[in-house]
Amino acid sequence: MKSTNTFGIHFVLRKGKIKAPKATLYCRITVNTSRLEMSLKRLIDPKIWNDQTGMARGSREEVKSLNHYLAEVKSRMIECYQEMQLEKLVITADAIKNRFQGIYQQQHTLAEVIEHHNTRMSDTLAYGTIKNYFTTQKYIQKFLKAKFKTSDVHLYHLSYSFIVDFEHFLRNYKPVDHHKPIQNNGVMKHIERFRKMINMSIRLEWLDKDPFVKYQQKFVKVTRGFLTQEELNVIESKTLLVERLQWVRDLFVFSCYTGLAYIDTMKLTPSNICLGMDGDYWLMTKREKTDNEVRVPLLPKAMAIIEKYKDHPRALNSGTAFPTISNQKMNSYLKEIADLC
Repeated sequence: MKSTNTFGIHFVLRKGKIKAPKATLYCRITVNTSRLEMSLKRLIDPKIWNDQTGMARGSREEVKSLNHYLAEVKSRMIECYQEMQLEKLVITADAIKNRFQGIYQQQHTLAEVIEHHNTRMSDTLAYGTIKNYFTTQKYIQKFLKAKFKTSDVHLYHLSYSFIVDFEHFLRNYKPVDHHKPIQNNGVMKHIERFRKMINMSIRLEWLDKDPFVKYQQKFVKVTRGFLTQEELNVIESKTLLVERLQWVRDLFVFSCYTGLAYIDTMKLTPSNICLGMDGDYWLMTKREKTDNEVRVPLLPKAMAIIEKYKDHPRALNSGTAFPTISNQKMNSYLKEIADLC
């Protein structure tokens, strides 16, 4: 929550489209840069209105009654503002109007934001990406349990120190299974996903202050290794007696000769293999991650691998160019192949 807000109440007149001797009174509520006007459903002659004081002029009983009513409205608006400050709620002009009208603001929680994000984005993000968000969600739950002995917190608890404490938790978390401790860039990816979920809550006006304003992510630049031609030759020529390793080796070699990522290779279908104007076969597909169109010439070794699996029962059943395998298993088997080579 912000500790201070620019808050103001002012009464103004608004004439309707139909010409009439009287105008409608409105209450203008201003909080920081947000402003709205709420009709008070009271009519007044513009001639007796003092726009500077926001009150009616005169000593007649109906004028005194109107001014007394306006003073009560202003007083109640100020009470609403003070109540929301004490309750540490997000204060906007619309929120004050709702409380004045008896509509109380819901206190949204971190778990609610995460659930809302993952549900909304499940149709637009790739399965692998949304799976990473679920992993981040699990770490947030572990952090809340370890740090606060709770499973959820209200959004107004989020602050710079909350983020720093979460980062510290991730860096020092010791997995009980076979997984390795999270390295710097892994920690930063969890923070990045957490930040995106919080940004959604700000856009929804569930949170008015960004706790990430002063936080800076620090990724470590990693130079990825690559295979030499000699190493690739060793993998291609290695005699593998286990069928699953032969299959994974072929998929990997195919990726080397086409430049396709794992997911793009798995989604290939016979319809993606087209005869080009040059008389040779080409792959025509789209990148799963970027949706960009890709046209790749099929080199002889890549074409030979396609021919090898075109009648494979699992490939025919799935309608793909190759029998499918999960990315996790493929990476695991590739490590086994690397050891054998």
